[in-house]
Amino acid sequence: MKLTKPMIVLISLGLALTGFVSAIGLFDSSQGSSITYRNPYGDSVVLAGTGLYAWDSAFKAPIFRGTDLVVLFIVCPLLALALGLAARRLTMRRHLLLDAILAVTLYYSASLAFGVTFNRLHLAYIALFSTSLFAFISLTWQLASRPLVVAMMQGAHSRLPYRGFYGFLVLSGLALIGAWLPDILAAHAAGRPLSLIENYTTEITYVLDMGIIGPAALLSAYLIKQRSSIGFMILGQLLMLCTIIGIMLPVQSLFQAQAGIVLPLPVLVTKVATFVILAIFSTYFLIRLLRAIPDAAA
Repeated sequence: MKLTKPMIVLISLGLALTGFVSAIGLFDSSQGSSITYRNPYGDSVVLAGTGLYAWDSAFKAPIFRGTDLVVLFIVCPLLALALGLAARRLTMRRHLLLDAILAVTLYYSASLAFGVTFNRLHLAYIALFSTSLFAFISLTWQLASRPLVVAMMQGAHSRLPYRGFYGFLVLSGLALIGAWLPDILAAHAAGRPLSLIENYTTEITYVLDMGIIGPAALLSAYLIKQRSSIGFMILGQLLMLCTIIGIMLPVQSLFQAQAGIVLPLPVLVTKVATFVILAIFSTYFLIRLLRAIPDAAA
């Protein structure tokens, strides 16, 4: 099986768009003035006022810029490397690696398209989301048609840390729900919107993590028990995503600290340190998973 030219073009376009929007978001230093206004809920909201994210809140803008840095200098090079390897020879290992990195770009593009206040890159966000979505679906569908489990059984399948996979997936799925659910329940109990709703209508991270990624982790654990290829595909995607998020969160916190936003210690422990620890394990399991797949054309 080969990576088709249309797929190479589609992923290359997604790579170019990812690099473009992350570079603009990170390096745009256009000057403006901070604006404070009262939102419909009666809360005082301070907008960033400068850069691409001028119309985003002063709390969220540093988070977006920290994400852009990780995407530009880590995700884009990884995607370029994986695409180059897959275009040269599409082994199952390289197929899974490229698919897993595309899951990260899809998460990033969804966060921008649905979570960032309207700005001049909105059309680029839509284009990036579209290319990431269709490239991810196409590549995942192609990978699902390959005998992934059979290849792993012929390789190092017996040495896979299944208990570790199950523990990681269940823990990650529950952690993603447990990290954000208290915020929502507290808001309902107080009869108020989310404490950091600011100038947004919803919190896209909660939707993605609690509605998609958390359940996907639990589903993957079940499918792996059934020795389903799809379960291992989802596992690879989640491991890569968790690894990158574990890098993003400390960087986002540093950007917030630089902007004068100091997070309380409980928040750092529950929403940063926990995911960093999970990222360490996810990196280890991702390496074990990729090594178990023979790097030979099939």
